[in-house]
Amino acid sequence: MTLRVRDSTDADLPAITAIYAHWVLHGSASFEEVPPTETEMRGRREKVLSAGLPYIVAERGGAIVGYAYATVYRERSAYRFTAEDSIYIDPAHTRGGVGAALLGELIARCEALGCRQMVAVIGDSANAPSIGLHTRFGFQPAGVLRAVGFKFGRWLDSVRMQRTLGAGSSTPPVERTLSRAPSAQRPHQEPRDEQ
Repeated sequence: MTLRVRDSTDADLPAITAIYAHWVLHGSASFEEVPPTETEMRGRREKVLSAGLPYIVAERGGAIVGYAYATVYRERSAYRFTAEDSIYIDPAHTRGGVGAALLGELIARCEALGCRQMVAVIGDSANAPSIGLHTRFGFQPAGVLRAVGFKFGRWLDSVRMQRTLGAGSSTPPVERTLSRAPSAQRPHQEPRDEQ
């Protein structure tokens, strides 16, 4: 079946919430330990969209099989040209090209917005699928924070990877509307305790 990547809608939130809940409960990609409610996920999505950043889904056969979004890497204004990606795949659809389709689209959209760097914050240095996916898309290792999370009775690392977008640091950036939006639409970064 054809895989389609598109903008997320409110109707996608039950599937998005279920996919994320699985990884919170069964994986180390997220350092959250209690799955957020659909209401909480709705608020998180609205913050991404109000910042003018992409929040997308992958759909196959009418079902949501993954989702991805970008946030500003950190809230302080000097970070406004650096995006952080987040990607979660339905566990029944891993290794089927979903992550690649989502990451490719996310990179393209962030470049079009004028972002110059993308950072991946990957939970667990043993998360070979995510590290491999980011490597295939040109991300380079940027460091490992050792044993900064404790989940499932073990210490977890946090892996940082980075990729240049567009002209990178070779030229000054062009100010974007979303970086200077009114406070209600200012770029928002989700809480740092999330991976």
